Amino acid sequence: MIVLGLTGSLGMGKSTAAAMLRRLGVPVHDADAAVHRLLGPGGAAVAAVGRAFPEALANGRIDRAVLGRKVFGDPPALRHLESILHPLVRAGETRFLAAARRRRVPIVVLDIPLLFETNGEERCDGVVVVSAPPWLQQQRVMRRPGMTEARFRAIRAQQMPDAEKRRRATWVVPTGLSHGATLRRLKAIVRELLVKRRAPPRKTC
Repeated sequence: MIVLGLTGSLGMGKSTAAAMLRRLGVPVHDADAAVHRLLGPGGAAVAAVGRAFPEALANGRIDRAVLGRKVFGDPPALRHLESILHPLVRAGETRFLAAARRRRVPIVVLDIPLLFETNGEERCDGVVVVSAPPWLQQQRVMRRPGMTEARFRAIRAQQMPDAEKRRRATWVVPTGLSHGATLRRLKAIVRELLVKRRAPPRKTC
């Protein structure tokens, strides 16, 4: 089974690319969605995060807006939060991969925003980085509810620069042209991986 990493900075079109890959029949493990479940009603992280950040606990769930204001710009608080969430997300990822292997799925995707920042590429056979021009990135992000210039800068400061991600990528997928162009690029990558997987092993002397 080929494990493909998918990453990109805030507002670069990663969620759109993940949705396209699903439509192409590739299972995707979404780390952000896993965090939402962990912090939602009945989530496995609610109790621990509530103890660490009681002001964010409300009606049996974690208020992500309150939690975000608490940890962004406070590196020790963010590291504490990550120490709670990351092992739980990784456990879910492990279950996802095991289930895919049992089903003999040829390709799976790990959709991880901070893939390079957390050395997640070591768990992948290749990495797709989605990228768009800075002006388009900012335009997309500023349309999000509750987003401010200060919050945008704080989030971007925690992420590896787009140029460095592109340098480390196996494939770069531009998302600033059109959805059709993005989809064609992703289709080509999936085809390339399927051909590679079917190819017989090379003989060695």
